[in-house]
Amino acid sequence: MALDRITLSNVRNHAETRLDGTARLNLLVGENGAGKTNVLEALSLLAPGRGLRRAALQDIAAATGDGSFALSATLTTGDAGEPVMLGTGTQSDRPGRRLVQVNGADSSAIALGEWLAVGWLTPAMDGLFADSASARRRYMDRLAVALDPAHARHASRYEAALRERNRLLSGEQEPDPTWLGSIETQLAEHGAALAAGRAALVERLTLELDTLPDQPFARPLLTYSAGGPLAREELIEELARHRSRDRAAQRTLTGPHRDDLEVVMAGKQALAATCSTGEQKAMLIALTLAHAGLASKGRPGVLLLDEVAAHLDPVRREALFDRLREGAAQVWLTGTERTPFEAILGEAATWRVSRGAVERLT
Repeated sequence: MALDRITLSNVRNHAETRLDGTARLNLLVGENGAGKTNVLEALSLLAPGRGLRRAALQDIAAATGDGSFALSATLTTGDAGEPVMLGTGTQSDRPGRRLVQVNGADSSAIALGEWLAVGWLTPAMDGLFADSASARRRYMDRLAVALDPAHARHASRYEAALRERNRLLSGEQEPDPTWLGSIETQLAEHGAALAAGRAALVERLTLELDTLPDQPFARPLLTYSAGGPLAREELIEELARHRSRDRAAQRTLTGPHRDDLEVVMAGKQALAATCSTGEQKAMLIALTLAHAGLASKGRPGVLLLDEVAAHLDPVRREALFDRLREGAAQVWLTGTERTPFEAILGEAATWRVSRGAVERLT
């Protein structure tokens, strides 16, 4: 299964772009700033969440348009099944509200995840291991949503309950215990589900990574570090017990919003944050490929790789292409030139991107 007949309307610098005749491997080439990553960002919106740039909807719409944008694609099947039409975008009168359609009927972003599992690796992620814990939590949640779309609902409802509890704790008046208890119950319910999803993700990734060699991509060892009790009832008790402490701090100091993902490089037994830039990149690629393998089981997968091949030596580049051929996901790659992709040019659908326009090459 693969995405085809993809149309971008007023998506950043793409006024009207269409990509037809896609393949398992797809390549976008062009100068920096031509609009290659904008195509990947559009495809990433066919998943729950804010896309690979985490941009506000208003920022995705073309500056020269009416403030709206649209993306549509056909999810084709290799058997007798009917193609599925997927679409998302905004309207000019409500540019901050995301609209989703499946086969022409109104739907939700979470529902998109039931049809398609989308993953990506971009240069902006290169510093993930040395970044803040909140960046790694977002990373875990994005990967978890690709495996279980319901994870997105628990994440958003947990964040809403957390904001409400923090608002009550930081007020001048002592919070009403009954109302606070109600909020804490919601917080614990969705927090336990959120933590369970992250723990399951790390466990499944670990099993997948354990089957891989340490080379040519450095193999990461993962540990889920919980920021509070994992069970619902225990989290309720913990929140109630520490109300005075949290009120003094004016924020909630326990729960999944304090989670982290700890990463160590196998073989070297060094924290990922202390490894070289190349080693960190290799571990990110290993994680991305392992997750793509998991996400493609049970429903179609799409993997977006922005400027990945150009920064790899020939051995790792060939190993990457071999792994992509072996995988089940449809792959989209970008680069400034075709030379690094010579090994796959004979099998990849290729477009040149220039100033928001695309031209089919092969």
